[in-house]
Amino acid sequence: MQVPTLAEEIVIAGNSNGDPYSARKDQQQCGSFRVWTEARMYHAIVKRIALKNFLRVNLKDYVPILKGCSPDVHHRFGGHHALGGERHDRDALGRWFERLGRLAPTLRLTAHDVWVKGWPWNTTVFVRWSAVQDLPDGSPYNNHGVHVIRMRWGKVFDIDANEDSQLVAASLQIWAGYGVNEALADPILS
Repeated sequence: MQVPTLAEEIVIAGNSNGDPYSARKDQQQCGSFRVWTEARMYHAIVKRIALKNFLRVNLKDYVPILKGCSPDVHHRFGGHHALGGERHDRDALGRWFERLGRLAPTLRLTAHDVWVKGWPWNTTVFVRWSAVQDLPDGSPYNNHGVHVIRMRWGKVFDIDANEDSQLVAASLQIWAGYGVNEALADPILS
């Protein structure tokens, strides 16, 4: 006898007589709807987590974000400046987040769209966002971009941040002009 799939086990559990053959028949009749429903539910949960994590960046609450990352998370942020480069572990990403908080203390991210694709073993999340902050010289900072985030079994293992990196570099130059020396620091790399 073939081992029941997870969806079949759910149907078997809900079947009053526990007969796997009648459960398979039920699953064939509503299986595609069940898969569609499960995917929609999973995608809604992942979308909610992504939105919450963007809010956490605004609040400088980085610990829960880092807990959701694998130890060997890969983080890429474009540009040749203090926030640019690539990190390949959670500790370096934590140092990067702390630096972001110091170099962009009034940064406010707004997620405009979130798309989720895939299943728990291979999930891709796309977040289209905009960012504003107050610069010390009074000039406006308005940036926009897209994050491509990849997850496996509930853990983020890849973050690719795509933004106007020249605008980020220019804002760091402004901060440096106002005495924030870390704005000219080497990138945090690992």
